[in-house]
Amino acid sequence: MRVISGDLKGKKLLIPLDKSTRPLRDLVRESIFNILDHSPKVSVEIKNSKVLDLFSGTGSFGIECLSRGAESVTFFENYVNSLKILKTNILNLKLENKTNINNVSAYNLENLNLNNEIFNIIFLDPPFRDKKIKILINQIKKIKIADKNSLLIIHRNKKSDDKISEYLNILEQKSYGLSKIFFCSLF
Repeated sequence: MRVISGDLKGKKLLIPLDKSTRPLRDLVRESIFNILDHSPKVSVEIKNSKVLDLFSGTGSFGIECLSRGAESVTFFENYVNSLKILKTNILNLKLENKTNINNVSAYNLENLNLNNEIFNIIFLDPPFRDKKIKILINQIKKIKIADKNSLLIIHRNKKSDDKISEYLNILEQKSYGLSKIFFCSLF
């Protein structure tokens, strides 16, 4: 796996050898960034943005944002094997000063002090089997880390029926293989 574009283009990212983590495939990641760059329905600027990467895994999404000029990325990952790789990827690419890694479940957002920060981009990539996405979205709303200009990007299995439109405004939706990507804003 490699960084697709930006200052770190072509740099290698380590991935776990076990099957417990589902790294964001290069094709899906590239498609997400093409939509961010070119879709008239999605208006968010990656450059100078503050990014929240939930269920970070190896950090490929957040690292791609940093490569494309994001100001900072806050990562949440609590699976020990993925956390080690995430930390190694950050160190190898010398991104420590632009990142904050939280070794806790993303479902603990409301118990953390995120400094009343508003994130421009929030990426949610929970395990496909996880059915608690609504709880997480409600936490994001409750602790006010997103506003009407924030973009939430949600990666789900294409067969999942999460009824996301009941609690978010879907700006665009795309499917790639087993993946379904929602680009959303708050109501």
